[in-house]
Amino acid sequence: MSIGGILLGLINVGIVVAILLLVGVIALWIMGMLGVNLPDQARKLYIVIVALVALYLIVALLLGLPTVRILFYPLGQPFAENVGLVRGV
Repeated sequence: MSIGGILLGLINVGIVVAILLLVGVIALWIMGMLGVNLPDQARKLYIVIVALVALYLIVALLLGLPTVRILFYPLGQPFAENVGLVRGV
């Protein structure tokens, strides 16, 4: 993998972390408007979860692993043949 690919991947990890933290801040804001107080331990747990997601994304980037597999069949094979719909299996 090239340096440009790694830098682009790190930028993507930063964007994902920023979006997750923004979602958390918006959730806290809405809960504050509703008068619900979230304990500090729950806030810290959310930050730990976001950090674990970032760690997973960085490790997957460095090892070249896919982070999410949307389709669970090899590319290039039609989906119907892969699950046995065409062969009658």
